[in-house]
Amino acid sequence: MHISPAIVTASGEADNLATPSPWLNRFASLGPAFFTELAPQGMPAPTWLAQSAACAEQLGWPQDWWQREDWQSLQVFSGNTLWPGMQPMATVYSGHQFGVWAGQLGDGRAHLLGEVATPQGPMEIQLKGAGLTPYSRMGDGRAVLRSSIREFLCSEAMAGLGIPTTRALALTASRLPVRRESLETAAIVTRVAPSFIRFGHFEHFAHSDQHAELRRLADFFIQLHAPECQEAESPYAALLEKIAKQTARLMADWQAVGFCHGVMNTDNMSMLGLTLDYGPFGFMDGFDPGHVCNHSDHQGRYAFARQPNMAFWNLHALAQAFMPLMPGAPEAAGETLLQALEPYKTEFAEGLLSRMRAKLGLQMQQQDDRSLIDDWLKLMASSRADYTQSFRRLSALTPSEDPAQLRDLFIDREALGAWLQRYQARLQAENSRDAERAARMRAVNPAVVLRNHLAEVAIRQARAGDFSETERLLKVLQHPFDEPERPSDAALPPDWAQTLEVSCSS
Repeated sequence: MHISPAIVTASGEADNLATPSPWLNRFASLGPAFFTELAPQGMPAPTWLAQSAACAEQLGWPQDWWQREDWQSLQVFSGNTLWPGMQPMATVYSGHQFGVWAGQLGDGRAHLLGEVATPQGPMEIQLKGAGLTPYSRMGDGRAVLRSSIREFLCSEAMAGLGIPTTRALALTASRLPVRRESLETAAIVTRVAPSFIRFGHFEHFAHSDQHAELRRLADFFIQLHAPECQEAESPYAALLEKIAKQTARLMADWQAVGFCHGVMNTDNMSMLGLTLDYGPFGFMDGFDPGHVCNHSDHQGRYAFARQPNMAFWNLHALAQAFMPLMPGAPEAAGETLLQALEPYKTEFAEGLLSRMRAKLGLQMQQQDDRSLIDDWLKLMASSRADYTQSFRRLSALTPSEDPAQLRDLFIDREALGAWLQRYQARLQAENSRDAERAARMRAVNPAVVLRNHLAEVAIRQARAGDFSETERLLKVLQHPFDEPERPSDAALPPDWAQTLEVSCSS
């Protein structure tokens, strides 16, 4: 199916309007084996729910981009209209889901509209929830309001935290009914990233013995996103090592902030080391290393403490997909790829240690830092102390003041007191100044994260037709290290939040 470069409206009319340009369609150059070209399926009577001014600024778009009549942005980002130059498509990939080979998957409810030129370089823009594609399998190609609000808010919240992520430009909603466990309504998230290529794209062509296409994809990715690998002795091994390091840094970021992804399947792993596909995610409240945020993950495969190992497992799956690219005997090729993965271990361990030192306000490195950090985490876990607030309240610690607010989070006060004595001695060893340390700690320990109950309040109000809480919460989450105007945004979760569950259903 060929899409006209002019705007195509629901009525079939075309109009050449002034819109962001130029549009690129570099993924389309790979050929039809990589995607199916098809238009999104729009939503009737769409309405704006929210827009991210920060994401629009990254694109270099004017602040009123969504209000300009000549752009018809609401219709474009509700799947009803195309801008000139857009070439919408759904891409094909495969993957391992919960450790089991799932075969062909693909963009079951995502439409890649193309790439737009920005001050940051070309950015792909994608609609999530815009209808059926050839890869929808048993799904309907739609996304519901609750999961779309969660993805929109968390994408921008992670950006505010400085964690690599896909971005969310806009969120549109409709009264279009969508059947899940109950009848819900539809929404579409507009997602932005330099690339949405996943581990699963490579797995697809490796497992289907399409080795020419696999090499084309690898060369394409290297040319656009890893040009330094072209000069390496083994470009594909160099690419794998680069991805391993990026992924390790992402895992260190997640663990340091207490973020649980929930569905770390290989088809949800970004080749750019971005947080990708916000489904049953969660920021931990009470610290539990075994916490499973996905109600559908009955075996606890993606429990919080297992995330770094699961990422390493996924990298091994990617390495296996790279095997047909490697010259020479399989044994030697396999050893080269395994060696390319080795830096993951050091990158993650050192990255997490560095982040945890910063969270404790430590500037110097000492041999006992690891045990100090580990004992702090064990102390938090034994009391199920709130992850975010434990670090935030620790930043306010001074020798002359009673740490009552911090102490209130812990059951074993005696053990906390003993650890605090060690911590104060460690601070004195580097001549730490309380005010300076507190400022450093507040700059890396957020006051606000997207807790489930905050998202739930926004969802409930949006279902009632009030989108103001989503917009308000977005602004708060984009500045997570500042104390919020509403203390409740940073407060411990209310009792009713204990019953909230998040699953893969979206």
